[in-house]
Amino acid sequence: MFFKKANKIDNRIDTLVGVDTRIEGDLHFNGGLRVDGAIRGDVSEQNGTPSTIILSEHGSIEGAVNAAKIVLNGKVIGTVKSSHFIELQTKARITGDLYYKSLEMHTGAVIEGKLVYLGDNMPEETI
Repeated sequence: MFFKKANKIDNRIDTLVGVDTRIEGDLHFNGGLRVDGAIRGDVSEQNGTPSTIILSEHGSIEGAVNAAKIVLNGKVIGTVKSSHFIELQTKARITGDLYYKSLEMHTGAVIEGKLVYLGDNMPEETI
């Protein structure tokens, strides 16, 4: 009768981009990434390693975001793709298309773009 949350986000953070940090260029990561600062460039997990990105309400990314699990509460200008789960919290602002298999959207989150459901049988290569 009680269900375990299948889309549980790992609390483990391997990489932190602090509030006063600004990165210009692409960022490839493994494990957990938390962004409180600003990134101008694509942010993606390394191939074959399902990872989690958390963007706080103070964080921003100008570029494509690609990871297995994504939690957004900041601003993204670019395409967002998730192979497992996306959670859009109250202050999330996305300007770009969002590709997902599972989506949780809180009241107040804004998407200016298309929502594209990838389906359960979508090959991982297309993500």
